[in-house]
Amino acid sequence: MTQAPGPIGIFDSGYGGLTILHGIRQLLPQYDYLYLGDNARAPYGPRSFDVVYEFTRQAVIKLFEMGCHLIILGCNTASAKALRTIQENDIPQIDPERRVLGVIRPTAEVIGDLTKSRHVGVLATEGTIKSESYNLEIKKLYPDIQVSGVACPFWVPLVEYNEADSPGADYFVKKRIDQIMRLDPAIDAIILGCTHYPLLMPKILKYLPAGVRVIPQGEYVAESLKSYLDRHPQMEAKCSKGADVHYLTTENPDKFKESAQLFLHEQVEVETITLG
Repeated sequence: MTQAPGPIGIFDSGYGGLTILHGIRQLLPQYDYLYLGDNARAPYGPRSFDVVYEFTRQAVIKLFEMGCHLIILGCNTASAKALRTIQENDIPQIDPERRVLGVIRPTAEVIGDLTKSRHVGVLATEGTIKSESYNLEIKKLYPDIQVSGVACPFWVPLVEYNEADSPGADYFVKKRIDQIMRLDPAIDAIILGCTHYPLLMPKILKYLPAGVRVIPQGEYVAESLKSYLDRHPQMEAKCSKGADVHYLTTENPDKFKESAQLFLHEQVEVETITLG
């Protein structure tokens, strides 16, 4: 594999990682980025650990082959179910000099400064909630914080099918907000543990009790990446800087273009690839 500088890879099962890419580009516009959405096999949330790991591994290998030295899993489910195995088992065999980072740790790191009550909620996919990844990461850093999680299985389809603004979305958003606040009324901060969910923000804010803070991930992942690059100048030197972005999808390119506009508010060019 080439050792020339390459783009920073951003991977997601679908479109949600575009919210992560947007946050990163706002803070670090000078780098090149390569976004890969495995849209043909989304969503990952209901899939087993083994399947999510295998799909994520295929995507990581593809991005490495295309010149990335550093990859961000902009997908909470992949971060929860596949990241550790890829870091511990695959990277040493593929190329020990390359790196794959996730989105759960950066969010867990900042939560201590964002809650006063020390009661935190997590709204995420079924896979992320079942993995208990947020609970484990937060407890490692802040043993005093109480974490409650609720799965929101219909939220991703609402976003992907452009129904986030529809009246029907109100029912599903209110139902899960009410559920998590019943679970722990002392919650004063809620992590949106899926990168699709920021597109439901107007409705989330509409049904959340006053004083409860909502924490989307984009800006915190971006800050964490900046810090990582500052601390690892050798890796920073391997990230090419042309302020360019390329998009790859495993699905129909026209559908990707249409949906990407919802997340990025700009026209994009996209190439279709296959994984596996």
